[in-house]
Amino acid sequence: MEFYHATHYLDNVAKAIYPHDEQAQKAWKDTHCHSLKHEVGAAASLLAEMQTIHSKRVSQSILQGLQDAITYFRNHHHQMLYVEAISSNLPIGSGITESACKVIIKAHLGCSGIKWKDWGASVALSLRTLSYTKGRW
Repeated sequence: MEFYHATHYLDNVAKAIYPHDEQAQKAWKDTHCHSLKHEVGAAASLLAEMQTIHSKRVSQSILQGLQDAITYFRNHHHQMLYVEAISSNLPIGSGITESACKVIIKAHLGCSGIKWKDWGASVALSLRTLSYTKGRW
């Protein structure tokens, strides 16, 4: 799962824990983003922590944000393997993938006057992606 999408949910959790303290929200989020990115099993630990939060005196939208975060982490924590991805030189965000669609696919296959068959396009894109991927060629 995309790291930056997951961290967006942590904003909601921080607001539920510290509804009136923006500095505490930022500190909590920074700490947990770091552990999510650098500690194996952090997503499952974070889910367990979120499930114990009983926020009172907060708006319904903050409570809904907390519940959305719990649901997201419950459904996807097993896919949040950021430490493993980083150690394998794999991206943890979708920005690189979106950029690759433009740089690798559109720029090469969309050239004027060129027609591709499936097999030829597949081979060309395989070689092109290998040449653009750090540590994979």
